[in-house]
Amino acid sequence: MSTPPPTVAAPGEPGPVSAARHAGWLELFFDLVFVVFVAQLSHALHGDPDARDFGVFLALYFPPWWMWANLTVSANLFVDDSPRRRIAMLFAMLCLAVMAAAVPEADGDRGPAYALGYAGTRLVLLALWWPATRFTGQRRVPRWRPLTYCLASAVLWAASAAVPAPWRYVVWAVLLAAEMVLLLTARGAGIPRPVHTGHLVERVGLFVIIVLGESVAALVISTDETWTAAAGTVAFLGFLLLAALWWSYFDFATTSAELVMGRAGEREAYLLARDIGGFLHFFVTAAVIALAAGLGTAVEEAGHDHLPPGAVWALCGGLALYHAAHAAIALRLGRRPGRIVVWAAPGIGIPLLIVLGGDVLAPWLVVLLLAAEAIAHLAYAKRLSRRIREAGQL
Repeated sequence: MSTPPPTVAAPGEPGPVSAARHAGWLELFFDLVFVVFVAQLSHALHGDPDARDFGVFLALYFPPWWMWANLTVSANLFVDDSPRRRIAMLFAMLCLAVMAAAVPEADGDRGPAYALGYAGTRLVLLALWWPATRFTGQRRVPRWRPLTYCLASAVLWAASAAVPAPWRYVVWAVLLAAEMVLLLTARGAGIPRPVHTGHLVERVGLFVIIVLGESVAALVISTDETWTAAAGTVAFLGFLLLAALWWSYFDFATTSAELVMGRAGEREAYLLARDIGGFLHFFVTAAVIALAAGLGTAVEEAGHDHLPPGAVWALCGGLALYHAAHAAIALRLGRRPGRIVVWAAPGIGIPLLIVLGGDVLAPWLVVLLLAAEAIAHLAYAKRLSRRIREAGQL
């Protein structure tokens, strides 16, 4: 990875759009806290999670993911390597580390720490966006936007730490919904410069690498703890599954997104980045985290006749959600529904059918069937891409 281009703007000012911009060292260091976050969340789904466990997982994953997306867009818009920005991002990293440490009991005694950590990240967002309210001309950000979206949110999240459970979680849900309303109604108004689509695609791809890395780590750790031939077989099949997902994602998903976003106008490019990178990739990455938990359990249960129901849902539901999210992304990119359903229907349907036989299928067979589906999906994607190139449609 290279550092950002040498030409940078003054602190807080929007920087130039470079055709070769990549993630900087600070962004890569910042991502390290999410390695821990993903591990904590995946561990919570290990074993035999029930519906409540899955619900808590999604609820606790969205705030840090949403903050990562917000800070990534901020770094994209404001090319600033000043000490002020470095300190702000490092403080955000510390706040997110507090949230990660609180995850195991965030729906209990550690809820206040989780809320205060998120409140701290909103203050960081305020520090990054406030200088943009002093820009001159049409690119100036209205002051009420960071005051409501960042400062008011931070104050209310901090206040929620004093609210007793379960009402605390209702407050969190309302605050997140309010953030979504503010963002969706703005529709890109107040964005001080065009987004750099290549940088955003790379940053989202790097996050996908983080969650795929947690899946590989789960395979290795579980194999180490269950050193048997059966465990090794399941781990090998799990690796094939992850390799197929990686291959199809970085050969096709990222390329399609960057092509369409690069051709779009300034406002539409931002909206595409918001919808695909901010909203829909929440489900992509959540699906892979669930897969990581399920694969770890499958390796440890390799010697049994079948997997616990929760582990089957983590595996099969994770893969089904992964394909469903990519189908939604394809629709958002303007792909024809008829072309999408050809791969989305089996991608979603086959894992859900495997759930029906989860109580009689051996762990290795469940993972084998999922790996076979992922490999078939990859083969279809490569064939379709080749046909499109030959037809001159790309």
